[in-house]
Formats: sequence, C-alpha cells, structure tokens
Amino acid sequence: MAKGEQNRFSDLNFLTSETVLKNLPFIAFLGLLAMIYIANARLAERNVRHIQVLQKELKEMRWMYMSLQSENMYNSMRSEVTERVDEMGLKVNRRKPKIIEVK
Repeated sequence: MAKGEQNRFSDLNFLTSETVLKNLPFIAFLGLLAMIYIANARLAERNVRHIQVLQKELKEMRWMYMSLQSENMYNSMRSEVTERVDEMGLKVNRRKPKIIEVK
C-alpha cells in the first residue's frame, strides 16, 4: 500500500464500534428529531389543505349570501309586493287613513 492510501484508512479509525455505541443515544435523539420534523411538516400541509377548502367554501357561501340578498331586495320592492298582493285579492288603499278617537 502506498503511504497516501494508508493515511486515508487511518482517518476512518474514528468509526469504531465503541465510538458508535458511545454516541448511540445522540444518534437516537437525532432520529427522534427527524421524525418530529417530518410529522410537523405533514401536519402543516394538512392544515394548509384544510384552510384552502374552508376558504373555497367561504367564498361560495359569500356568493350565495349576495345572491339571496339581491333577491330579497328585489322581492321587497313596492311594485313586487303590489303584484303579489294583487294575486291574493288585496288592493292598495289610495285614500287617507281614518282617525278614530276614543273619548
């Protein structure tokens, strides 16, 4: 073996089983942190998707509200009310109201 190759292998001596076993709690801790990180990312993505669904639903409900509000404004116009009341046989009173006084 050449001098350079032997030097490369001696640099890998720190990866002995004793060193790995000594650092096993730290490696397990890093694995736990990685699992928590992945779970947190998935939870955040799920929340973002849920928020998008709720925003779409809110937009649809806002459109429905505006539609119902405009329909209600149209139906409460005097001419519309008069037409609907005419179908029931009621007429608009054109005379002044009579005042009744009780003594």
